[in-house]
Amino acid sequence: MTKIWANSADSHVLEPDDLWTQRLPKRLADRAPRSERGEKYEILYIDGKQINRQLNDFMDAIRPPGARDLNIRLKDLDQEGVWAQLAFPSMGFWTVEIQDPELAREVTRAWNDWAHEEILQKNDRIFTPAVISIADVSDGVAELERAVDLGFQTVFLPCGTRPGEEWGLDKWEPLWAAAERLNTVLAFHIGTGGENIVYRGPGGAVVNYMETTYPGMRVVSQMVAGGALDRHPDLKILIAEGGAAWVPAIGDRMDEAYRQHGMFVRPKLDRLPSEIVRHQVYASFQHDISGVQIIEGTNYRNVCWGDDYPHLEGTYGHTQETLRTLFDGVDPEIQDRVLRGTFAELFRIPERTAADEAR
Repeated sequence: MTKIWANSADSHVLEPDDLWTQRLPKRLADRAPRSERGEKYEILYIDGKQINRQLNDFMDAIRPPGARDLNIRLKDLDQEGVWAQLAFPSMGFWTVEIQDPELAREVTRAWNDWAHEEILQKNDRIFTPAVISIADVSDGVAELERAVDLGFQTVFLPCGTRPGEEWGLDKWEPLWAAAERLNTVLAFHIGTGGENIVYRGPGGAVVNYMETTYPGMRVVSQMVAGGALDRHPDLKILIAEGGAAWVPAIGDRMDEAYRQHGMFVRPKLDRLPSEIVRHQVYASFQHDISGVQIIEGTNYRNVCWGDDYPHLEGTYGHTQETLRTLFDGVDPEIQDRVLRGTFAELFRIPERTAADEAR
């Protein structure tokens, strides 16, 4: 059976435990994100804050072989039929929780240096977004510019923000201008930058999983309605791992508000919200068939697939089965768009050869 090849717009790297202790002076390294693991728990320490997380016995057992080894990971990709990956951070996600500007600046710089040396310079199929300080906008812009010089194509931003720091506010304008000028995709990942456990009760595991998705919707509504994407028509944003079917729906919903509540709307936009969404907002999904159906039904085409490697929610070990289920009977042009074309529209990756496909 012919292998289906795909690009993944949502994967992850696992950083070495000593990333910051090796790269920062002790006065800062002690405050950088770090974890301590026991048999049943993990404690995360971030700049004086402590976060407790329960661990399950099976987590390490099901982790893919290449989770921490780049060479083995590339073999995992060949086995699964994944050609290229946008690989988000793991511990690096927690850098956005740092509010001290100096610490945030040095921690993000160290993470990017590690990713550049250990990922970007050692292969051309797996690449990471840069991480930047959001404690100080000017520091964030400076690190973005440095990261682009190092070869980063995209930058990670959290979906959740602290009150008074929402993405629709003018304080972020220098960052949007720089990203547009540098042709850098803003890659927002769900489940980051905010409290995800909001409900304890019947169905809590499902409810809280859903809660990780909603902040991605807020990112889109804030950046569209607030005018950031309208002012920067060449700026593109990706909401990773949050599904895709909701994206055109939220555009239609904003159109309704823009028309029916027009007397209250500020700022006025040069385009309808749905036009902005369809031109500049991208989304990735893993298993949900609605991510494919939305293209067939609404012609919203900014849809990527993701394997979420090496996470529990991902497709490792059954990627081909998942892809065959998703695209059974689907127009080949739509399949190519989701698995290859959209990704290639956002990122530079090497072409796959016949020899590669024979692996």
